[in-house]
Formats: sequence, C-alpha cells, structure tokens
Amino acid sequence: MEHRRLGRLGHESSVLIYGAAALAEVDQDVADESISTALDGGINHVDVAASYGDAELRLGPWMPEIRDRVFLASKTGERGKDAAWAQINASLERLQTDHLDLIQLHAIGDLAELDRATADDGALAAAVRAQEEGLVRAVGITGHGEQAAATHLEALRRFPFATVLTPLNPVLWRDDRFRADYGALVAEVQRQDAGLMTIKTVSRRNWPDLDRKTHATWYEPFTDPGLIRAAVSWVLAHQEVTGLATAGDVRLLPAMLAAERERTSGPDAEALLARAPDYASPFVDMPI
Repeated sequence: MEHRRLGRLGHESSVLIYGAAALAEVDQDVADESISTALDGGINHVDVAASYGDAELRLGPWMPEIRDRVFLASKTGERGKDAAWAQINASLERLQTDHLDLIQLHAIGDLAELDRATADDGALAAAVRAQEEGLVRAVGITGHGEQAAATHLEALRRFPFATVLTPLNPVLWRDDRFRADYGALVAEVQRQDAGLMTIKTVSRRNWPDLDRKTHATWYEPFTDPGLIRAAVSWVLAHQEVTGLATAGDVRLLPAMLAAERERTSGPDAEALLARAPDYASPFVDMPI
C-alpha cells in the first residue's frame, strides 16, 4: 500500500486509514476479522472516536500486540474542557494504551462549534493539556458538512492543529463554493505543514429511506466495486491528501483495499462517477 507523510508529524501513513466507526456495533469476532484484514492489507493508521459505540473496546485487546505498529488516533466530541479531559482519559483506558498519537476535536463543522471548542474553557484546552502531559502526541480537528473546509481553515488560523480531517469526493467538488473553500484550506495546510485526511470517499447520497438501510453508515455508500474503485482513485489522485478513512461498515473494507491496489486515473474515475445514478452530497439532510 502507498504511504504518505502525515505533515510535520512525519509519520508515513498508509493512504487508507482504518475507519473504526465500522466497529461501533459489531461483536469482537467480527471486529477481529476486520482488524486483521486491515493490517494484512497494509493499513498502519487507525482512526476511532469515543462516540463510536463499542469501537474503542473492540480495538483495545489488539493494542498490546500492535501498538508500536500503528498510528492511533481518537476523537473527543465534547466541547467543554472538563468533559473532554474525562473523555480523553476514558478513551485511553478503553483502548488499553498509555498514549494516543493523535487526539482530534470531533465534528467541528461550523463556526459555532469551533467557537465552543476553542473557548478558554473548551475542549481544545483539554487536548493541549493531554499533549503537555504526554497522553497524546498531537492535536487535530475533524468535521462534516458543506462548511467544514471553511471552518477548518479558520481553525488553523486560531491554533496550529497538526492534522485536519475534512470531507472530499467528486460530487462535493462540483460545488464552486466548496471547491474554493477546500482550495484555501489546502493552501493553509501546506503552509503549516499539517496532515490533510479526508472522509466520505464512498458516500453516494443520504439514505432515501432510513428504515431500509442496508449498511451501518449514516449515508448510503457505493457498493459496486467499480464505483468504489473510482471514488478511492479520485481522492487519492489529490496528492495533498495524506489518507482517506475507510467506510463505517466492515463489509466495505475489502472493496476499498482492492480499490487502493487497482487505482485508475483521476480523470477516468471522475468520468465514471459522473455517470453514477443518484450521486449527491451526503450533507443535504444529515441524520446526525
């Protein structure tokens, strides 16, 4: 698997990041199989969050064996300093490790959320304390929504986050405003030498009927291997991207691993996805 430097942190991260949201509601046997598949496929970067159900608990038993082989990132969705501090420490306990490589302020998708998290008594203060005390190596930020890229640009103006995790896929790219916001974010990321990761690579659209969901993802994903290959190929054709998070359903991981191995060109991928039926932003009517 290809590796790319995670900004100034220097870690050579696999371009596929194991999206441990897929472990939120599975038992340990299913989790073990998925984690083994990821490691065997060359993934060396794991992304989880305190809010991902039992995901940290499913990863925890693996840490004594693999901790020195993976870049381990978690997230806090709390906005207050005390609550975030407690959650960071709970994540360490659940993950059975004494430190994280990265703690990320989670789901910061607009300026109101950014203001809350970066206030004097906000979650950022807890993340900085955790870094100062050696519980985490670095602090990053994540977010969903049409405003995410612009919000993350403002975040980098306020604090030197080591990484940014922001959405990107071809259907979002078609929007002129989104593309301009993303371009400005990339310029600042490169100026600060931060790592830029992406999400929602294989998102197809919002679920048209939540009662008929077929996957654990909150958006309807592509399931056709050719379209998954195109989506992964298109994102990884963006050389500024250090990695993309795999989808939040364990059944999609093998197709994403195959897609990374068998990439097509960015233009060919975009042309194929342009013909995909019902391809739309997943942020039109977010259920979370």
